[in-house]
Amino acid sequence: MPSTSAVAATSAEAIELESAYGAHNYHPLPVVISRGSGVHVWDPEGREYYDFLSAYSAVNQGHCHPHIVGALVKQASQLCLSSRAFYNDRLGAYERFVTGFFGYEMVLPVNTGVEAVETALKLARKWGHVHKGLRGNGIIVGVAGNFHGRTMGAISLSTDPDCRNGFGPFMPNITAVNPDTGAEIRFGHAEDLEAVLEAHGERVAAFVVEPIQGEAGVKVPPAGYLARCAELCRKHNVLFICDEVQTGVGRTGTLLAIEHEGVRPDVVILGKALSGGVYPVSAVLSSREIMLSIKPGEHGSTYGGNPLACAVAVAALEVVRDEGLVARARDLGERLRAGLAPAAALPLVKEVRGRGLLNAIELNPVEGKSAWDLCLLLRDRGLLAKPTHDTIIRLAPPLTITAEQVDECAAIIVRAIEDFSRSA
Repeated sequence: MPSTSAVAATSAEAIELESAYGAHNYHPLPVVISRGSGVHVWDPEGREYYDFLSAYSAVNQGHCHPHIVGALVKQASQLCLSSRAFYNDRLGAYERFVTGFFGYEMVLPVNTGVEAVETALKLARKWGHVHKGLRGNGIIVGVAGNFHGRTMGAISLSTDPDCRNGFGPFMPNITAVNPDTGAEIRFGHAEDLEAVLEAHGERVAAFVVEPIQGEAGVKVPPAGYLARCAELCRKHNVLFICDEVQTGVGRTGTLLAIEHEGVRPDVVILGKALSGGVYPVSAVLSSREIMLSIKPGEHGSTYGGNPLACAVAVAALEVVRDEGLVARARDLGERLRAGLAPAAALPLVKEVRGRGLLNAIELNPVEGKSAWDLCLLLRDRGLLAKPTHDTIIRLAPPLTITAEQVDECAAIIVRAIEDFSRSA
């Protein structure tokens, strides 16, 4: 008989069990997390680490924030799930709160980030059908280097070979390449989008973009790029859809990262920190006109908008508001980048970049060494970060981090890079 224990006793056991019984669809850094509080996590052996990934920016409010956990526990003792077959007393109040919080008229509540992306794609298709006269031939375009998730719609929009290889054929008319030339629509180059819209604007329903590309390595676009894209979308009657799953809820020093350019998207996709990492909650925000393109029975899910999710999301946003996390991310992000300046001067480092508390260090390629190796060194010194694309390390601590902790962590990172440079 299998063991009835639901918890691995040691780090080695946890890794062994995952390898033996779980699908091999992830390649985690070899560290096991068994407890978290604020900006810290601990492994089963009791070793303490700074968390500089925040579950890919889901834990903006810090691990196990008592206000959010309290809301979860209270609601869980009353009602967890009603399905959308019936009304519940939480959903309407949550919908009023979240739309007011972000300044939109309506919300479609779902569960995960990629589910919200798929919802936005369906919404765009239906809007194109209803309001633009597209009858089965509407196009949705994105940009190269994007990451919107790993479902079929999301990877159809992707250019990442790791996401796409072996998973075709892909969904038609959802693409990040020019339909005429096959050239990628480059992030940061509004002229690429302009070329597509000038040729096919009457058939394009939506343009989907991350305001900062997270998984691509925290790539910040040139000033004016997003505003120009929004202008082109307005010109051609195309929905401007902003994927804020990783960048939203204060992470970049504004409530939504798109606010850095003063742009108001037609559709906003939210997830991750919408629940503070306590429960899967995501959402699609839009206007009444766009949202009501979808009629009853045309989209939904059993868990979307459940009472537990609603209670958690309201509490998570209250923490962002009441603890001033947006301003903290702005100010402490500047402090972190200043603290990393000595590393930026090293030959090994190509660039330190970011906005707010979403940052990255890009390394110059060194034979036999990678960002993975540097992350192992950081782990051994009590700081957890995760590489992306071999040469880039993303740095995204909870927004509750203090100035003193930022200084301490910057020093850990700089010393690790200095030592890594000497061994490279």
